[in-house]
This record gives sequence, structure tokens and C-alpha cells, in this order.
Amino acid sequence: MNAFHLDPAMKVVVQGATGRMGSRHARLMKDYGTQVVAGTAGVSGRREDIGIPLFDDCAQAVQATGATASITLVPPMDVLGAVTQALDAGIRLIVSPSEGMPVRDALVAVAKVREHGAHWVGPSTPGIAIPGRMKLGFIPDVSLLPGSLGVMSKSGTLSYEVCHRLARRGIGQSAWVGVGGDAAKGMRFAELLPFFHDDADTRAVLVLGEIGGDEEEELAQAMARSCFTKPVFVLLAGASAPEGVTMGHAGAMVHGGTGSMATKTRALRDVGAEVFTSIQALVDGVVASDV
Repeated sequence: MNAFHLDPAMKVVVQGATGRMGSRHARLMKDYGTQVVAGTAGVSGRREDIGIPLFDDCAQAVQATGATASITLVPPMDVLGAVTQALDAGIRLIVSPSEGMPVRDALVAVAKVREHGAHWVGPSTPGIAIPGRMKLGFIPDVSLLPGSLGVMSKSGTLSYEVCHRLARRGIGQSAWVGVGGDAAKGMRFAELLPFFHDDADTRAVLVLGEIGGDEEEELAQAMARSCFTKPVFVLLAGASAPEGVTMGHAGAMVHGGTGSMATKTRALRDVGAEVFTSIQALVDGVVASDV
């Protein structure tokens, strides 16, 4: 697989661009500065003018525009088909915001993406962004500010709130990647570490995680192996969650010796990360660090 990277000048296809969400966010992303060069018609087949050329499928869109990235604004049951179509068309960066994608479909999509040497962000992601230059997804503009903090997050709403508070205090982001909270997904925290390590605009990394799963422990292991030297600030949500209560994210399951607040905190602090359990404490910690 090629190294993950974000090109602010990437040309983007919106899959499902004629749907209600697709047409709305195609316009919003284009207005933000993203090079949205094409769309594919959704299942409705509607062809109303949304300000970008429309095609029957990704292959036609890529051939006509040279697009290299896509965002799949389609229902959860259609995500696998959209990802497959994008891969077959030569797309190598796919973003899938849809929530509720079947786990089996997600596992199949992960395997297909790896076979093609591509990158898939999602499902259930708020999107990706290089603030001031491009965004793919639903990240609100009020939370985006150009800066030096690399952001990776499981939760969309939590990242909006944290980054909005930081932006109000003058601290912006170099790049933002929402990996989503599902257990089976395309990109995980550890896979983003080399990108932020090599990115000259990133001086520190902000990780917005939660209890459940082993993604944060996996990130700590990757930090140890790579001797990651940039400051890492982590917010772990769910400190007060009572045992046995179902969390909102599909990946928020504590099992065996991983996934708890204690195991995640210990693993991350052992490799030098600063770990917080409240938004205000995190914001104050990042501001005080003068990154």
C-alpha cells in the first residue's frame, strides 16, 4: 500500500451527488475550495443541475476529469458497491461518511482497498480536511482553522467541539482525519502516524479517542516502534461510562485486557503522550504547551 497523504489540489468525485445529502454537500465542499470536479447519479437517477458534471459511474467521471479521490454520499447498504466502483475506476482515496454500514460489507471493503493499494477513510467518518484549502465530508467550517495541530478522531461531534474551542483560542489544524468509530474501518490511528510524522506543517498531534477497542493501544505501540517525537495530546471519552452500558460507537467494546480507560491511558502515557479525560483540560493543556 502506498503511503497515506493528502493533496489539497486533489480532484474529487462525489458518488451519489444527486441525492439530498450529496447535492448539498457537493456544493458546500466546492464552496470551501475543494476541487469537486464530478459527481455520479444516485439510485434516484435524478439529473438536476448541481454545479458539477454528472456521470453514470466513477469510471466515466475519472476518464473525463482525471479525478483521484471520491466521497461516497450513499446509503449504508450501498457503500460497498460505491467503494468497489471507485477502486475499479482507479480512485485511490475514498471517504465514506455513511453510518450503519454492515460489518461484513466493511470487512469486504477493507480487503478490496488493500488489494488495490488504496486508502479508505470510514465508514461513519465526518471526513478529512486541510483547513483553508480543502475538505471532504461534514466537518463544520467554524471548527476549521489553518494551524499546526494534526487531528485524528473517532468521534465527529467531539472533534467539532474540541477543535472549535481550540480555534477560538488561536490554535488551528494542519490536517484533520476522522477515522470513524466503527470496529471495521479503512484507516486506523496507527496508520496515520507516518503521515503526521512526515508532514512538515504538523508540530503536534491531537488524538480524540474513547474507551472500547484496541485502537489507542495500537497507536501507542506504533509510537514506540517509530520513536515518534512530536507532542501527542489525547482525549479519551467515556471515563464515566458505567459497565455494561452500550456505547454509541460500534467499536466501543471493552474486552480482555484492552479497551478500558486504564489500559489505554497507561499505554499512551508510557510512550510520552499527554492523556486527558475532559475537553476543557485538554484545551488548556494544548494551549499551555504553545504548539
